[in-house]
Amino acid sequence: MSGSLKQRIQDDIKTAMRNKDKPRLGALRLVSSALKQREVDERIELNDSQVIEILDKMIKQRRDSIGQFEAAGRDDLVAQESFEVTVLQDYMPQPLSEAELAALIEQAVTESGASSAKDMGQVMALLKPQIQGRADMKAVSGDVKKRLSA
Repeated sequence: MSGSLKQRIQDDIKTAMRNKDKPRLGALRLVSSALKQREVDERIELNDSQVIEILDKMIKQRRDSIGQFEAAGRDDLVAQESFEVTVLQDYMPQPLSEAELAALIEQAVTESGASSAKDMGQVMALLKPQIQGRADMKAVSGDVKKRLSA
């Protein structure tokens, strides 16, 4: 599976080592370790969508940490976490535009036959694989809820 996201990360680790880019190397090693951990735990070979899922989770964790560090006045840690978010986002797919997202929500509502907020789970189940890493799931959830209550 050459050209995979996982392979790209491994290649970038080697490049960062050659360039003696310690901050980037550290961030990429965190990613690599998270990927290996999941592969070992689940005895699987990760595909690109699973890698994106892990990256998405790592970005979310760092954004949560940034908020906490800002509140504590730890600018050094805010800078470190922000840098890691920037590195991680290099591997994420292009974010969806508002129009693309609205169209996907509409399609999922139609496809699932959802008619009220109680059908939200079905809509989100259809949407998640299409938007993972390309949109904020919490915001999408709110949009779906609004659409189903209309």
